[in-house]
Amino acid sequence: MNLDDWKSQIKRGTLEFCILRMIRQRPTYGYRMITALERYPILAAKENTIYPLLRRLQKEGLISSLWQESAEGLPPRKYYSITDRGMECLAAMEEEWGRLLQAVEELKGGVGDGADLGEVSGAD
Repeated sequence: MNLDDWKSQIKRGTLEFCILRMIRQRPTYGYRMITALERYPILAAKENTIYPLLRRLQKEGLISSLWQESAEGLPPRKYYSITDRGMECLAAMEEEWGRLLQAVEELKGGVGDGADLGEVSGAD
């Protein structure tokens, strides 16, 4: 198995979740999101990933955008905000994310009711 391919697969869905969470905190623009994600190498993404993702989220009605003037001499920036539909989607994603983390922790032997793989029925 190629570890880079595996990390790429994990990153795809997680990136959408993280982008919506960042936009929920406050309206922001693409470059700021890219910079914030760079603090976490597993989530770092370039413009050719983030901007198409933002366009898709906007097309799906999860976010909206508005051009705002920047500081003197700089071009205007496109700020993204989460929509009501985006908030609903994010709430559902957060619920699923919690379930995923719980399941992984239980499989790792961390949190949970003590079930191990031997207790899973039909685990052939």
